[in-house]
Amino acid sequence: MKKYFLLSILISFSSFSFAQSANPIFVQDSLKLISSQFKFTEGASVDQQGNIFFTDQPNDKIWKYDIDGKLSIYMDKSGRANGTYFDKKGNLIVCADENNQIWSIDKNKKITVLFNDFKGKKVNGPNDIWLDAEGGIYFTDPYYQRDYWKRKSPEIDKQRVYYIAKGKKQAVIVAE
Repeated sequence: MKKYFLLSILISFSSFSFAQSANPIFVQDSLKLISSQFKFTEGASVDQQGNIFFTDQPNDKIWKYDIDGKLSIYMDKSGRANGTYFDKKGNLIVCADENNQIWSIDKNKKITVLFNDFKGKKVNGPNDIWLDAEGGIYFTDPYYQRDYWKRKSPEIDKQRVYYIAKGKKQAVIVAE
């Protein structure tokens, strides 16, 4: 009985090992530099077609790296966008750090301000963003003083995570 038990364990491990190497999710043979013109990139998100969008916050641009490998500027003067996320309609939702807002950018690049302030005060600097299944927006709000801001200190002392319910303009605090 002990032999059968050990044999079954050996077979299990060997098949597990084979399954792990048979079909890798992606091939990681090398990294490819697509450009060296960026200052600081972040906020990558993928649209429904598989195109990758990311921000170059200090240069105030949103870039698009399409499925054919072509790099192009999607939006110049991006509100110093940081984090990005696509909603179900294909709008690019961004943390626009320049004026501490949350924007929705439609396919025609029309900007709609979804969030402007918290109880009359500018938030610190919307950074990372995520949308839930209902279309509500979570965003982080750390304070990093920017050289392009007129203010020299935060209007809100705490760094938080906020939530904006779908269709609402006012955020609620979900974490401090």
